[in-house]
Amino acid sequence: MFLIFLRSLVFNVLFYAVLVCLAIVALPTFALPPRAMLTIAGWWAKATLVLMRVVCNIKVEFRGVDKIPQEPLVVVAKHQSFWETFALLPFFDRPIFILKRQLVNIPVFGQFLIKTGMIAIDRGAGVKALLDMTRRAREAVRSGRQLVIFPEGTRRPPGAPPDYKTGFAQIYSTCGAPCLPIALNSGLFWPRRTFMRYPGTLVVEFLDLLPPGLPKDEFLARVETAIEDATGRLVEAGRKEQEQLIGAAPSYAASGS
Repeated sequence: MFLIFLRSLVFNVLFYAVLVCLAIVALPTFALPPRAMLTIAGWWAKATLVLMRVVCNIKVEFRGVDKIPQEPLVVVAKHQSFWETFALLPFFDRPIFILKRQLVNIPVFGQFLIKTGMIAIDRGAGVKALLDMTRRAREAVRSGRQLVIFPEGTRRPPGAPPDYKTGFAQIYSTCGAPCLPIALNSGLFWPRRTFMRYPGTLVVEFLDLLPPGLPKDEFLARVETAIEDATGRLVEAGRKEQEQLIGAAPSYAASGS
């Protein structure tokens, strides 16, 4: 475990060093269209994959990439880690994420979020926040962008009971676009609330596309079933691999502490 600790430490130093360097490189893009800044964010995602493989022995596998349509889209992804908040960027032309308002208050980083049109919501504002979020999401999708939503609202550790909110179904209904569910097991390798990074194969699986216009209850049921079934399968496979690599599934990954 000491070697994993050392590799995690080196990885985090390099990860944030790359982030700072690319943030400096991205400064001139404030005067350019948002696509330029999104391109640099995509570089950050790709550089991170290299660091994960070289430093931490974390391989990343993307399955079902051919299922991603080149059209306006609502993307609904499992959320176990900070990792997927940026790693999904390169797969979409002009992605827009729904995120908590506190993030836009981070110096420099928050300005990047505002520039790229990310939708920040105040979770404590209730119905007003939902209505505003729905309006902005509808406008973004109808302008041709791909909207990325984490339907549980916050990171959930692998194996935790699902906690899907219903607001994303309203967004899907008003956008009139197909929905792409995404399953993953990132929490086993990049757990929340710790800097440790554990070896193995991180898998992201793009699932079958759902058509627009499904009734709300049917949509909710199909999304949750598809994501949870696939995520459960990926987590089980990931834990078995980790047991072979390091003797046991890490307690951070199992508990989510």
